[in-house]
Amino acid sequence: MLHSRKLLYIDEIARTGSIRKAAAKLNVASSAINRQIIELEDEIGAALFERLPRGLRLTSAGELYVEHIRDVIKSYQRLESRVKALKMPDAGKVRIVTTTGLAAGPMPVIVSKFLARHPRVKIFIRNDIGSGTTLNPVSVGEVDIGIGLNIPASPGIRTLAVFDVPIGAVLPPGHPLARQAQVSLAELLQERLVLVMKSLSLREVIDFAFAPLSVPVEPVIETNTTEAVKQFVRAGAGVSLMNPLDIIHECERGELAFRPLSDPHVKVQQMKVFARARTPLDSATSLFVEFLLAELSSLLASLSAQGVKSVGPGVNLDE
Repeated sequence: MLHSRKLLYIDEIARTGSIRKAAAKLNVASSAINRQIIELEDEIGAALFERLPRGLRLTSAGELYVEHIRDVIKSYQRLESRVKALKMPDAGKVRIVTTTGLAAGPMPVIVSKFLARHPRVKIFIRNDIGSGTTLNPVSVGEVDIGIGLNIPASPGIRTLAVFDVPIGAVLPPGHPLARQAQVSLAELLQERLVLVMKSLSLREVIDFAFAPLSVPVEPVIETNTTEAVKQFVRAGAGVSLMNPLDIIHECERGELAFRPLSDPHVKVQQMKVFARARTPLDSATSLFVEFLLAELSSLLASLSAQGVKSVGPGVNLDE
């Protein structure tokens, strides 16, 4: 260890309340520990422990020292982990939070391709509904990175990259509108609409898109998950609006059809990859983020080439 073993001795005595127990735990002679503590107390000019008939108790000075010692030990453990990661950059854990739509959309393929290259990395992925529940796990350190749509700026969060993703019509493959290259919002208003609830950020984008038409939007079905929307559209209950990433695999399998909107005023959704501010990414997470951004850029470029307009490239903001 870079620091004196005195730190370990003091920490263990504070935990056990006994030099004898600390010595047994650390496999060191009691006399050696006692000598080191006495030398340190002489050096700082203050007692660290009260000697009681049945053990030792921290003094006020001792409590200050133990608080500092434990911070030093934790910092050293983090340093060891980072040095170990440098020796084995393809090993480690990556903790991710994303939306239900992205978790069921492009993420399984992206994660699988990453693990094929880095089989020693473990991935922990959870999905949440709404920007707030996606932000919170990152801001409190429960996960390493977040991937979400329409994520607001937030203290304690740093943006790694931003992608512009359009919304468009989601249709059963045999629907008459699926024969068109583009679909207008006015045409969609003539159909039964299946939409996400107003509590989701996607609904805000949809409502904003319909606002200039000055016609009330009255969906026949509202649900709180994009996965349920897909199921209803696939069953023929109606049509919807979503982004192409959420339904990319259903479109590939011929279960759903996506058509861009012809209305020029429709806003795109911002897909953001973000992490906790002032907390460096470890080697495994950095590897994954680099791979993720490349895959998302390639995927969105492919969609743009297929005629899905307003798909913007990722902008890396982690400078």
